[in-house]
Amino acid sequence: MDPDRARELLEARRAEIERALARRSEREDLGTHPTDPADVAEQLVDAEVGEGLVEQLREELAAIERAERRLAEGAYGLSVESGATIPDARLERIPWAERTAEEQTRYELGQR
Repeated sequence: MDPDRARELLEARRAEIERALARRSEREDLGTHPTDPADVAEQLVDAEVGEGLVEQLREELAAIERAERRLAEGAYGLSVESGATIPDARLERIPWAERTAEEQTRYELGQR
């Protein structure tokens, strides 16, 4: 993949994540304190879901930072596992991809 295109994709996704995290933080700052037990339960569920989303976004942001380092080092687009080339089509969809699709599947299944 062209390095300029990779930078563009990574920067765009970084900006999206940072906006989403900022919105989440603003909502937490504006939080209300309900007195109805049903409202409290709903807020707790929302908070748990929100924390899961925040964690996922932070993990993705860390992956983007690693991809930016690989880009600077000239190793972008190569699997961190095998060194195999990650197809451009995969990098277009997931510009922070660290592995080929097959390697990622094995990684996620714990078959490293």
